[in-house]
Amino acid sequence: MFAGRLTQATLRVLDWLAQRTLPPEDLPEHQRTGRRGEEDAYFYLRRRGYTIIARNYRSAQHRGELDLVGWERDVLCFIEVKTRTSHAVKPAEAAVDREKQRDLSLVARDFLRHISPSCQWRFDVLAVYYEHGFSHPSFELFQNAFSMSYNRRRRS
Repeated sequence: MFAGRLTQATLRVLDWLAQRTLPPEDLPEHQRTGRRGEEDAYFYLRRRGYTIIARNYRSAQHRGELDLVGWERDVLCFIEVKTRTSHAVKPAEAAVDREKQRDLSLVARDFLRHISPSCQWRFDVLAVYYEHGFSHPSFELFQNAFSMSYNRRRRS
């Protein structure tokens, strides 16, 4: 537990130094916020006992990416991270609509081809909120947020 907190604190110091010494990233603010949310989500899930095995997994066959993939005990979890600076507009978890679920399902199916076919798996959505600044994120974890759909037309 202490090692994880130390690693997270070290990353924060390195981020702070990078902001002051490197040229600014050429990313829009919302993408920088999203990247920060994924980083905080990683450490939050580690503290909850998840073992993260992949970050930003992409498939060559399908669009989209799996933000985090990890084991919680004996269940493989595909975790979509949604980051917001406020609850005011639309809850973060509401951004995982049917189209996003379909894209995640297809990439997850490709990921599962590399794993034991008998493992249990699920989709989680982790909402990260920075309403009180980046140093005090709050988290809402929705386990088993949706199921994988196999409703694709088969080619004859």
